Amino acid sequence: MRGKWAGFTAHHRGEIGDVLLAAAVLAFTIPTTLMGESFSLVGRAPQWLLILVGAVTAVTMLLRRRTAWPMIVGAVACAVLAGATVPLALAAYSMTAEAKVRRWRWVAMAMTGVYIVVDYVNPHTDQFLYLTTVRALTLVYLPALVGTWVHEYRSMNAELRTGVRLREEHAASQERRWIAAELHDTVTHAVTTMVLNAGIIQDTEDHAEVRKLATTIEDKGVQALTELRGLLTVLRREEVYQSLQGMEAIPQLVEEARDIGLRIDLHLDVPQGALSRQLGHECFRVVQEGLNNVRKHAPGSQVRVVCEANGDVVNVSVVNTGEGRTETVRDCPVLESGFGLAGLWERITLAGGRLESGPTTEGGYALTAQVPFQPVREDQT
Repeated sequence: MRGKWAGFTAHHRGEIGDVLLAAAVLAFTIPTTLMGESFSLVGRAPQWLLILVGAVTAVTMLLRRRTAWPMIVGAVACAVLAGATVPLALAAYSMTAEAKVRRWRWVAMAMTGVYIVVDYVNPHTDQFLYLTTVRALTLVYLPALVGTWVHEYRSMNAELRTGVRLREEHAASQERRWIAAELHDTVTHAVTTMVLNAGIIQDTEDHAEVRKLATTIEDKGVQALTELRGLLTVLRREEVYQSLQGMEAIPQLVEEARDIGLRIDLHLDVPQGALSRQLGHECFRVVQEGLNNVRKHAPGSQVRVVCEANGDVVNVSVVNTGEGRTETVRDCPVLESGFGLAGLWERITLAGGRLESGPTTEGGYALTAQVPFQPVREDQT
């Protein structure tokens, strides 16, 4: 029950405030009128008129978040006709707290002047001008100032909430793009390797070689399923990079490409375990994307893969000579999804690195990346 009431009050906080202010206006106008203790600056007014003015002013409090002028006029009318000054204080606060009056200072000064006049001529108060002025500034102008502070506080909170929401949406968007890129790289590489090996099996009569290729297909399928399972784990746990392949998987990646006919030289000069799992995985993806592109566009070329630490960066490159196709490399279907080089560029940039790709002067093609060298911490191994 308490939870439901708390939820209701939180959701309808503005409406509850309107009702409380309206009730306060009624409480400070109607009883004094009925007891005959009210007075008017313009002569004796009929009781029904005073009650009507108080009721109408209370209704205007319910509209204060839409427009402030009916509330202000009603509060002034209550003060002039019934000598009720409390509605002036409530109206002064509300008009600035809801920011419905542009030149609020002039309006607040005018309302303060009305309070001074009413309070000074009121037979039930001490008729000292300086005391009346102090009361007017305290009970009318000060609430208007407090209202401006409340409005600024609300605006600041709203901006902070908006900023937090935008950051959360940006983080979620980046996470979705990261998962999409991982799915693309994992599935494309695994399926391409399996398709190529399956094609080679069709042209191979050596049973031992067939068994080897079939084993490669099985291993690649199991590996793809393992990586996909790791990606799904990202949605449930914080250990995002623990199951991802790093620098240690690059030699195996190169060996798989050699098995389907690519001619590759590998130079790997990064201390074992020196990179964090995340940065090592980005280097792995650069090599993987480069070899996939060689398979699709220059399968007969000589390829050189280099991964070496150089100062505060790790240089990764996949360079091919651009030579024509050979009979040892089988055609494979081109699997496009829009997450290849574009997705790789984005992930390297987010890691603080730089990715470049383009033709070489020798007629080949180069994919190079520089990744900031950040030694691994114990919690990243």
